[in-house]
Amino acid sequence: MRFLPRFLLVAGSVVAVACQQNTVANPALPLEAPASISSISLDSAIFLDWADNAFLNDPTRFSNYRIYGTSYDLDHGVCGTTWAVEGTTVSHVFLAAELANGVPRCFATSAISTDGLESEWSPLWQDTPRPDARNVLVWAVGVNTPQSGFRFWSDLNGNGYGDPGELGLVQDGTRTDIDFSIYLQPSDSSLWIAPKFAGDSMQLYSTSPVADLTSIDFAPATGYTRDTIEAVPGYGYVFQRLEGGQYHYAALRVTAVSRQYVIFDWSVQTDPGNPELLFLKGPGLTGKRVAVSP
Repeated sequence: MRFLPRFLLVAGSVVAVACQQNTVANPALPLEAPASISSISLDSAIFLDWADNAFLNDPTRFSNYRIYGTSYDLDHGVCGTTWAVEGTTVSHVFLAAELANGVPRCFATSAISTDGLESEWSPLWQDTPRPDARNVLVWAVGVNTPQSGFRFWSDLNGNGYGDPGELGLVQDGTRTDIDFSIYLQPSDSSLWIAPKFAGDSMQLYSTSPVADLTSIDFAPATGYTRDTIEAVPGYGYVFQRLEGGQYHYAALRVTAVSRQYVIFDWSVQTDPGNPELLFLKGPGLTGKRVAVSP
């Protein structure tokens, strides 16, 4: 805002007589776009979390965030073009629910100001919901053999979806069409995980314990083995399942081990070839997944 001198012409002379205020204001600008976005893969849902910079840098003009979603082509690494509003929130987190497991989705968010202006979008972000379960108990072969094996997913109707009755199956440990059995090592009473199905292999997710099943994000591309691996509380394990000519990935985290059984949490990705299992990352943290290009 500034003041402009007002002049009056008197008998050929120019005389300054007053000042006038110029009240033309600068037009309002949109808020900042959310600087980053991340997610947690859930069962039939995606939990989204993004940087709260739009609110933090201009709290008096901030109104809410708007969340958008569309399809995602995993094979080509591109988002779809038909975007829809998933919802709005005043928080920097949002739960996109009632999604189909194994179907990749793409998300973005924007900030809305109190005067109705919308910011640019955040970076685009893709994620894929997948089934999981907590605290599954599987016995050791020879202790309770009918419940000593486990299969992450058995697509009985061949529709490519994890339907009821197809997921997290505790089965006989002597079967050859299961993902793994639990075996007792008599010398020290330790319990070991052994891949069973001909197309299955596995590896430790890391050489140290993981905090939660959500700590297991992407399945590694290499390093799998058909060797047995000891079940140790707190450790994460990743499976590569080759079935019907396609790879599927699964993960488990051991929560407890006795001399007779193992208790674990598990997840499986029903989307063929998709290594995405679970992911937990907030603004400022690092991870293996990266935002996709528009």
